Amino acid sequence: MSAALSTHQLTKDYGDRPALLPLDLEVPHGQHVALVGHNGSGKTTLLRMAAGLLDSTDGEAYISGHLAGTKKARTALSWLSDNPTFYDDLSLWEHLEYVGRLHGVTDWADKAETLLGRLHLGDRRDDIPTTFSRGLRQKAAISLALVRPFDVMLVDEPFVGLDEAGKTTLLELLDEAAASGATLLVATHELAFVNRVQRLLALRDGALVYDGAPAATDVHALVLPV
Repeated sequence: MSAALSTHQLTKDYGDRPALLPLDLEVPHGQHVALVGHNGSGKTTLLRMAAGLLDSTDGEAYISGHLAGTKKARTALSWLSDNPTFYDDLSLWEHLEYVGRLHGVTDWADKAETLLGRLHLGDRRDDIPTTFSRGLRQKAAISLALVRPFDVMLVDEPFVGLDEAGKTTLLELLDEAAASGATLLVATHELAFVNRVQRLLALRDGALVYDGAPAATDVHALVLPV
């Protein structure tokens, strides 16, 4: 069986500096992974290329054996950005309906109700997400990422802007997704998440500098630039 996420000499170079040095990586199905590193280390670049949102300079990324960015890869993948975007003319509920129906979820309304309740967004369901605060936009994006089916979830700094209750709920939702068999790769500085994953990856200046168990290294040192 192909890996949930694999990269082969995946590289990104903006000309003046490499954003990601050639990377060979395999994440098996069902693994719960945290990705750490200082700002500018290459975390977002890696995730965006794996999600098919950014072209590589060289190499390839695959989602469940499908080239990143292809229809099959996008079908298997749920992407949660650190800077979510929304339609200007759709309410939160209409966003949820659109995403649910797009992915063939027959019980999308039940799933949406549950997610809105857990994220304390029930009273904002008819509001336009583009008018929300940073924290509310992040909660809305979380609900959209989870209302649809997925085999792999790529997540970029999901805890930024959330209050403590929101962080706790997100940790629970990510744990539940992992327990259901989904593969999660989450870029974060939130140690409460890092301490509950199976595998830790660390990037520094575009290079992979650690790949192992979180407990076997000093996580704080890995997120500091040299």
